[in-house]
Amino acid sequence: MEENYKQRGLRNKLVKKLRLKGITDEAVLSAIGKVPRHLFFEDALLNHAYEDKAFPIGEGQTISQPYTVAFQSEKLSIKSGDKVLEVGTGSGYQAAILLEMGAHVYTIEFNRKLYETVRDFLPQLGYRPYFFYGDGSKGIPAKAPFDKIIVTAGAPIVPQALLDQLNENGIMIIPVGNRETQRMIKLTKKGGKILKEEFNQFAFVPLLGESGWSHPK
Repeated sequence: MEENYKQRGLRNKLVKKLRLKGITDEAVLSAIGKVPRHLFFEDALLNHAYEDKAFPIGEGQTISQPYTVAFQSEKLSIKSGDKVLEVGTGSGYQAAILLEMGAHVYTIEFNRKLYETVRDFLPQLGYRPYFFYGDGSKGIPAKAPFDKIIVTAGAPIVPQALLDQLNENGIMIIPVGNRETQRMIKLTKKGGKILKEEFNQFAFVPLLGESGWSHPK
């Protein structure tokens, strides 16, 4: 899967835009500068691949806005070798960013069609997370504990199962709120306690599952 100078140039412009928006983690910016986001888009939307916007990918899901991906990734303080659980594989773009940063990524998707599509697609780009299909709000107990957990869908609550699967000194980043808007929350596990920080509001697709939202009627 080839790319041209124009696409690399557009990625560099996107990185500059993210710097202006306050992203300072060089590992995050470097990863966004490397992952070919245009390959995650259908042909009809290719011209929009490096805009700082979210776009639909089918199945009622979106590929997240690059700023959102960068913001969540930065708040995780990823170190090379970190074992990371991603709840909500979606397009696979966030997983690719984490892999570029040197993380070992375990990603779980609730939607079977998306799971199958991304499981086949990402390795074609050289990105090989561990793929799981199922209820991400329950985490992946058999693979726990995790150093970092990132939730890429809006949750009504912080699932206790995810907190239980977080390592000591581990960090979880999760958007919590209603179906329309959520506040980004960072949770750090220290000495048996959970330290909480809240950030700006974002808008994610709903987290589905036992500790998420039920399917719309």
